[in-house]
Amino acid sequence: MNYTFTTGAGTFSHAHITVTAAVTAVLALAAALWRLPKGAWTDIAAVALLSGVSVFLWRASANMPQLNDDGLPGFSANDWLAPVITYVFLGLYAQTRPPADPRRYEQVRALAVLASLAVNVITI
Repeated sequence: MNYTFTTGAGTFSHAHITVTAAVTAVLALAAALWRLPKGAWTDIAAVALLSGVSVFLWRASANMPQLNDDGLPGFSANDWLAPVITYVFLGLYAQTRPPADPRRYEQVRALAVLASLAVNVITI
């Protein structure tokens, strides 16, 4: 098997995108475990899963040179937009299934968005 992390000029492999999404999910999970009530396992799992899935879906669907090129040094359009998709996914979840502790959930949502930005800038 070939596990290269680039596929061509300005694009990334699905393996690279998967690693980026997994790291985002782990950091979001850590934030959820830290801030959400201990019995809110559904919310904790949702934060981790939706954070990882949002990054994977965005980066895989928008994996094109013009969106991956850094417009600002170190920051591409995809780096900025992946956290926005994470924010939207977590917001949709909270609207369809109100979290056990809404105030703490919003704190976790903010931390997950920051993790998404940091991971996208550092790993891709």
